[in-house]
Amino acid sequence: MSAGPFLSACSGVKRSDLTPSKGSRESVPGLNDEGAAILHYASLAPSGHNAQPWMVKVLSQDRWIIACEPHRRLPAVDPENRETLLSIGAFTENLAIAAAVMGFETHIEVMAKSPFEDNVIKVTLRKAKAIDYPLKRLEMRMTAKDGFLSKELKSADVRVLSEPLKGRLFYFPRGSEHATCIQEGAVEYFKLQSDRNDAQSELAEWIRFSNKDARQHRDGLTTEGMGITGFAGWYVRHFMDKDDVMKESFRKKGVEKAAKQAAEGGGWFIITSTGKSVPDLIDTGRRFERMALMARERNIAIHPMTQWLEEKEGQEKIAENHPPGLVPQFVLRVGYLDGYPEPVSLRRPVSWFVRS
Repeated sequence: MSAGPFLSACSGVKRSDLTPSKGSRESVPGLNDEGAAILHYASLAPSGHNAQPWMVKVLSQDRWIIACEPHRRLPAVDPENRETLLSIGAFTENLAIAAAVMGFETHIEVMAKSPFEDNVIKVTLRKAKAIDYPLKRLEMRMTAKDGFLSKELKSADVRVLSEPLKGRLFYFPRGSEHATCIQEGAVEYFKLQSDRNDAQSELAEWIRFSNKDARQHRDGLTTEGMGITGFAGWYVRHFMDKDDVMKESFRKKGVEKAAKQAAEGGGWFIITSTGKSVPDLIDTGRRFERMALMARERNIAIHPMTQWLEEKEGQEKIAENHPPGLVPQFVLRVGYLDGYPEPVSLRRPVSWFVRS
């Protein structure tokens, strides 16, 4: 008997498996339907390890505080909370877009003075004329990691994607000296990070090995989200656990996969910020998300490989070879795809991250 139907029936949990049908979106205490919908779209933002670090405190129907949940930070790979704030910036951008489509102007006030304050942003909604923007972009944005084509990005596509960054996006085509340097560093610093037990242990905490865990948490890294499908995905879900992540064989496979991925694609984007303050990081996260939302329509995949910025050796190399005013915040592998896959990474329901 063929194993195909058996494995198909035992596939990993995907976002579509947990998405309510139209008209059946959850009711959230303290929020009207519009508020709940806005926060649902906001939650489709990307985050490291899909940790979804945001929490929303509802002061009233039109006044919210976007906070960071401390237990969703990633201290081993993000000790300065930089990536967490970039993710909250992306969440804020999605929120502002969805609110504008639903007829609200959004006033954003950055409250946090330091990167470790829990309360980050105060949001005030005011009625306004609705804008025309395809919310499908928010639903379909995803981080693709495999199948990148090797051809260089068209200048017209780079120009369009650069627009939200206002001179802070730099493209290095595949085969150029700078692209080769970035590629080699991406693998080198991935390996350094995988050799660190604290970083590997943190990774293990965010892997949802079983379908049961995936449904229970609705966050983190599922087999589908990591691109481990078919028999390999079935094996991981049934026979692997956190202890396996700490084994040398697991780390070696991770490095091999990172090297294969880094060698594919049409080059690299580097995104910088004007500074390192909380407002700088929130603004850069918002601009990044604005750019990422346009990529799918051009069949361009964007894969963060940020170990360059997470490992001390990578930070030192950047400092040695670039002026002090250059503050990189994203290292992104980019490339065209023959066909874009459906988003699979899970998201928590709005009621799970709202406090009224």
